[in-house]
Amino acid sequence: MTAISEAIKTIKEAENNADELVNDSKAKSVEMIENAKLESDNIIKDAKESAKDQAKDIIFKIEENARKEARLIIDKTEKKCQYF
Repeated sequence: MTAISEAIKTIKEAENNADELVNDSKAKSVEMIENAKLESDNIIKDAKESAKDQAKDIIFKIEENARKEARLIIDKTEKKCQYF
């Protein structure tokens, strides 16, 4: 009888350990998912900021080129007008 009660005790301990392991695994997976979401949010935020900065640089360069071109056109027009 002692062997049976020892076996039952061992089985219960194993079940408890298994339940604990499952619960720990669930908690860890929830934590990992939350961390992944936070990290992806940060990556998206950084990418948006980088895209905004790049857009500002592109717009600045385009405006600068447009000003240069406008200046050339104005200079050219002024030279043509001097002949009249």
